[in-house]
Amino acid sequence: MKKTTSFLHFYIRTFKDIAANSSILTTLILSVFFYSFFYPTAYKAEHAESLPIVIVDEEQSLMTSTIIQEVSKSPNVRIQSITGNFAAAEQLIREQKADGILLLPHNLSNSIYRGETGGIGLYLSAAYFLKTKQIGLGLAGSIENAVAEQAAKFGNISHFSPALSIHQIPLFNVLSGYGSYIFPAIAPLIIHQTIVLGLSMLIAGYREKKWRPSHTELIGIFTAILTIGCLGCFYLFGFTFWFYDYPHGGNFWGMLLAVPVFISCIIALTLLIASFLDMPERAGHVIVFSSIPLFLLSGTAWPHAAMPQWMQWLGNILPSTQGIQMFIQLNQMGVSTSTVIPKLIYLLCFTAFCLLWANYRLRHK
Repeated sequence: MKKTTSFLHFYIRTFKDIAANSSILTTLILSVFFYSFFYPTAYKAEHAESLPIVIVDEEQSLMTSTIIQEVSKSPNVRIQSITGNFAAAEQLIREQKADGILLLPHNLSNSIYRGETGGIGLYLSAAYFLKTKQIGLGLAGSIENAVAEQAAKFGNISHFSPALSIHQIPLFNVLSGYGSYIFPAIAPLIIHQTIVLGLSMLIAGYREKKWRPSHTELIGIFTAILTIGCLGCFYLFGFTFWFYDYPHGGNFWGMLLAVPVFISCIIALTLLIASFLDMPERAGHVIVFSSIPLFLLSGTAWPHAAMPQWMQWLGNILPSTQGIQMFIQLNQMGVSTSTVIPKLIYLLCFTAFCLLWANYRLRHK
C-alpha cells in the first residue's frame, strides 16, 4: 500500500508540474491539438487543381481543336493561352506564368491517320513535382480520349490503334491525395517530438535542483507521460483521421497494442536524452536539428531502397522510423499484427536498453 500511495503521489504530481509550467503544458498537450488541425488544413484540397499550361497549336486542325476542347474539361489544368509560337510558350514558363507546355505539332493529324511515328509533345516545369504529376495526369486522359475518338473515324484506312490504357487504382490512399499520404506519416513523429521536447524540459528542470529520483518516482513520471502520449496517439489516429477522412482503422486492435509500446520507447529515449541536459532550454536544440532528419530517414519522403546503405542502417535504428512505418501498416494498410511483431520486439528492446541507461544516469550521475 505504501508503494502504491507513493506511486500515485508521483503520478499526480507529474501532471501538476506539467500544468504549472506553461511551456511544458503547451508542448506536451496543447500542441497535439494544434497540429491535428494545422497540418491537415494545409493539405485539405488533397490535389493541386487548375494548374496553368500553354498550348502550342502548330497545326490548327479539327484534331487539335478536339484535343484542346478535351483538355479544357480537365479540372487538373487551366489553359493559360493558346499560341502557335513555341518560343513564346517557353517564355511564359521562365516567367512562372505557366507550369507546362502542350505541343501539338504541324504533322499531328497525318501521323495519326497513317499510323506513323510521331506524336504530341509535353514539356513540364520540374520546380514542383506535385504540379508536374497533376498536369501529366490531367493531360494524359484528355489526349488519349481525343486521339482515340479521331482515330476511330479512320479505322478502315489505317492500322493505327491507341496503346492499351493503364488504369491506376490506389489501394491504401484511395484519393491519391497529398494530405492522405503525408499526415499519417507525420502523426507519429508529432507525438515523438512533443514527448521528446516536453519531457526533456521537465526532467532538465528537475535536474537543475540536484534531483535524484527513486524508482517509484521514475515509474510515476513514466506512467504519467505514457498516459498523455497514448491519449495523443488515439486522438490523432482516431478523431483526426476520421475528421479529415484519411484512411484509418485498418487493424484497430493491432494499433491499440502498438501505441503503448511505441510511446514507452519514446519516453525511455527521452529520459536518456534528458539525463545529458543541464537546463530545459537545451531540449529545444535537440528538436531543431532532429525533426527534419528523422522524417527524411523514416523512408516516407524518399524510399529507403534509394538511399545509401549507411543511411538505411541509420534510419532503421531510429524508433521514429519503426513507429512511422508500423502505424502506416496498421492504420492505412491493415496488415495483421503478426507482420509488425519484429518492429514491436525491436521497440521493446530499445525501451529496455534506454531505461536501464537512463535510470543509472538519473539516479547516480
